[in-house]
Amino acid sequence: MLAAQTPLPVVGVPVVPKGAYLDGMDALLSIAQMPKGVPVATVAVGNAANGGLLAARILGAADPALLRRVQDRADRSEEEVLGKAQRLEKVGWREY
Repeated sequence: MLAAQTPLPVVGVPVVPKGAYLDGMDALLSIAQMPKGVPVATVAVGNAANGGLLAARILGAADPALLRRVQDRADRSEEEVLGKAQRLEKVGWREY
């Protein structure tokens, strides 16, 4: 319940503990179902990378240099995905 104790933005990253029966859905619901007045930004189960990117975007709102770095990362990611898509079209899904 950190979000209830701070006025700062809180990013919730649901995790899958060992022996979990619900594959992290219980963690997701416990973060997403916060009471009124206790906002928590929630990312996908086990997706700490997106949690970090969300935090960087929030901080980037006040730091243009950080925001540029976030955008540069997004641009590199887009190039990577487009490259994979081109390769998939070239070799087909069976060879990919």
